[in-house]
Amino acid sequence: MYITASSSPSSSLLRAASAYSPTRFFRSSFRNLTSTNQASLSVINHHRRSLTSAAVRSFHFSVPRWSHRLDWRSPLNLLSEIRAFNPIIEQLQRKFATMAAEHPFKAVLTSLPRPGGGEFGKFYSLPALNDPRIDKLPYSIRILLESAIRNCDNFQVKKEDVEKIIDWENTAPKQVEIPFKPARVLLQDFTGVPAVVDLACMRDAMHKLGSDTSKINPLVPVDLVIDHSVQVDVTRSENAVQANMELEFQRNKERFSFLKWGSSAFRNMLVVPPGSGIVHQVNLEYLGRLVFNTDGILYPDSVVGTDSHTTMIDGLGVAGWGVGGIEAEAAMLGQPMSMVLPGVVGFQLSGKLRNGVTATDLVLTVTQMLRKHGVVGKFVEFYGDGMGELSLADRATIANMSPEYGATMGFFPVDHVTLQYLKLTGRSDETVAMIESYLRANNMFVDYDEPQQERVYSSYLELNLAEVEPCISGPKRPHDRVPLREMKADWNSCLNNKVGFKGFAVPKEAQGKVAKFSFHGQPAELKHGSVVIAAITSCTNTSNPSVMLGAGLAAKKACELGLQVKPWIKTSLAPGSGVVTKYLLQSGLQEYLNKQGFHIVGYGCTTYIIAAAVLSGNRNFEGRVHALTRANYLASPPLVVAYALAGTVDIDFDKEPIGTGKDGKSVYFKDIWPSTEEVAEAVQSSVLPNMFKSTYEAITKGNPMWNQLSVPSSTMYSWDPNSTYIHEPPYFKNMTMEPPGAHGVKDAYCLLNFGDSITTDHISPAGSIHKDSPAAKFLLDRGVERKDFNSYGSRRGNDEVMARGTFANIRLVNKLLNGEFGPKTIHVPTGEKLYVFDAAMRYKDAGHDTIVLAGAEYGSGSSRDWAAKGPMLLGVKAVIAKSFERIHRSNLVGMGIIPLCFKSGEDADTLGLTGHERYTIDLPRKIDEIRPGQDVELAYFNNGGILPYVIRNLIKQ
Repeated sequence: MYITASSSPSSSLLRAASAYSPTRFFRSSFRNLTSTNQASLSVINHHRRSLTSAAVRSFHFSVPRWSHRLDWRSPLNLLSEIRAFNPIIEQLQRKFATMAAEHPFKAVLTSLPRPGGGEFGKFYSLPALNDPRIDKLPYSIRILLESAIRNCDNFQVKKEDVEKIIDWENTAPKQVEIPFKPARVLLQDFTGVPAVVDLACMRDAMHKLGSDTSKINPLVPVDLVIDHSVQVDVTRSENAVQANMELEFQRNKERFSFLKWGSSAFRNMLVVPPGSGIVHQVNLEYLGRLVFNTDGILYPDSVVGTDSHTTMIDGLGVAGWGVGGIEAEAAMLGQPMSMVLPGVVGFQLSGKLRNGVTATDLVLTVTQMLRKHGVVGKFVEFYGDGMGELSLADRATIANMSPEYGATMGFFPVDHVTLQYLKLTGRSDETVAMIESYLRANNMFVDYDEPQQERVYSSYLELNLAEVEPCISGPKRPHDRVPLREMKADWNSCLNNKVGFKGFAVPKEAQGKVAKFSFHGQPAELKHGSVVIAAITSCTNTSNPSVMLGAGLAAKKACELGLQVKPWIKTSLAPGSGVVTKYLLQSGLQEYLNKQGFHIVGYGCTTYIIAAAVLSGNRNFEGRVHALTRANYLASPPLVVAYALAGTVDIDFDKEPIGTGKDGKSVYFKDIWPSTEEVAEAVQSSVLPNMFKSTYEAITKGNPMWNQLSVPSSTMYSWDPNSTYIHEPPYFKNMTMEPPGAHGVKDAYCLLNFGDSITTDHISPAGSIHKDSPAAKFLLDRGVERKDFNSYGSRRGNDEVMARGTFANIRLVNKLLNGEFGPKTIHVPTGEKLYVFDAAMRYKDAGHDTIVLAGAEYGSGSSRDWAAKGPMLLGVKAVIAKSFERIHRSNLVGMGIIPLCFKSGEDADTLGLTGHERYTIDLPRKIDEIRPGQDVELAYFNNGGILPYVIRNLIKQ
């Protein structure tokens, strides 16, 4: 492969030679020919150097390990994988048909006896392999091993794969590749809508190609929880829940009807209606199986989800992590996912938390430790005597934040605490007995009352829980932990520091500025650091009774002392499920939260996507919480209450009062902060098993507004060309049974030139639609009034809206604009400053490809398909960065966008690349001419993506 960058189409500035090769048919990652996973690119910069040997520099490019096959020409790599890939598939199918009964590991298929007679079922026994290496494996790796054994057919999953996992201690450092088939797939509505759109579109493609449309159905259970559509319009009202839900249905009726259609049109798909709770809490309390029993075969629950915080289920001992929608759709359609066998960091916990320290304080501490240690692409497995001091909810809080500390999973093996939680949440005694029996029999259960077999880990960390102190995180990143005692000093440093993750560069003379205004007739004022949003929200914390009841206790004490949250602060409480409401009411604490303005506003993900904001969320990237709140701090729910009462983050809680009580005396932080004993007593008396049972029995019945939605019974979707919510995407247009093959990039322009830490929030359309944006113009031109714009997330089913919202974040810093903020760029041929979408269309109309230059951690943050789909629709063919976030890197590949990495120590600046060059990437036209250089699956590559591969494959069957 050759890559060149030039100042004009004819002059070569940058050149690279590399070759690719496949390793096997059902693998998706790339591995470089060399052990360092590097391919050299030579750069000759005509602007700064002459064409001499001294002018030649090299930078390296690598393609994602977690990618499904590539076709750099395909509009949506997604789709090309729908087509059958070559005669070898037919050979495999014939062999599989004759050998199906000859499971390579049938000798270890073992009966699990049921106490009192009979059996629970049969299972593939790890102890029956009689291999001492298995006893030393981390529990998380044992789940991968069981999956490989059970699914071994010597085609998709080979015996060699099983051996790789058994020999994990030696193979993991070599970054070997294994296939994995998760037991189920989890979706939320923002990511679920485009997934169902793709499935509906795939059915159309099957129909056009003359094949059986019923072949397009999920082959594993798919759970879709509608939780991301709620918006907080109404607050501080007893009627807030009902009012917000009515508005939610008004805005999203078309989307909800589409999802309800999907729940009946596709087999194996459960849709949990809106108003039920946050997807990850519902997963934890209700959907998590721990052990499946399918046709008499028992096996561990495992899940991939289209939300990065799917990892919350790891706290329950279920292996789960976030993937892009591309991988999720492949898993839904029965394709194995290829992954690098991960290293596992052993994290030993000891001691117990001090009085008044919360699970949120613990998770922010753990996040900082793991970010420093470096755990990207790895599993983290927790163990040690301190495990018994952590409730299941505390574990889930830590597991939830895996994306923030960079790990694929933060895993807590099943133990007695897990079993107690299962009973608390309404799982039957029979189910719990089956789960315990299976996990014990298969050496997947931790019993801390028994001697522990020493396990081997890739590296080790240790934390004494007694060392954790109250803290907060921010103002712009979740891993920038600040001890509470240092918060005032840190805030003032941020005001002084230059603009960055810990700086706002506010001039000294302006730091005391006061903005006075009138709020409902009352005089009010705002200063630097004033709190304007205080939200108790997010799956990270709202699943944890200790911090939720702690917030209620803090509110009660404040009320009793006569403190009141200022009325101009937007306060809200969005529980993760109806269970939270039940125990807040049972405890009598919801009354005091209401008095402080923290009325329940809805059940779903709210300010997690909404001066300073203080929220109990997990993401505080600039511009995410609200476009106008530049400082966003993550805090525990009771700390959210405390900061709301103080009205500012510019406060030293140890020395300064948070307010004046009704007796005229100063009230300090310690006066409202609940003790650990008070919280434990509230949890014990208020969180009851019947609350979980009654809440989730009601889920399957829906709610009146959901039940009144009428949907067609057809299995084919009738696309409305005038819809601005659901639109037939262009992925499969002109698709034939012949794979398109590989295609390179020629004379591409640079659309955007970024620095470090460009998140998926910067790239993907998210939040509200700005009135002057290309998306707003598109909607206005189609008769949609501004009040009905809704959010980008709600319109993910319409590619035309989403393409216009790509790179539309107002905090985007594009070097082509010399550091100017905003969603615009320079159209290089003319020098005009245009919206990114308009510039991209100008390039596309002229027949020009585009690329993006970036720094480190490109694509960090939540997994967002549209952060890859959007750039693809804009015509972006490659992203050249210092490093990529794992899931986003995979999504780029799945969309046919080439992710390239600079060699260590180099970037666009050191190589003299300004973004005004032209870029060419040459690939062999014939698939068999691609030679060793990277580990790439030729089937997906040749078909133009995973979805077209699947379609062609299903037609061949």
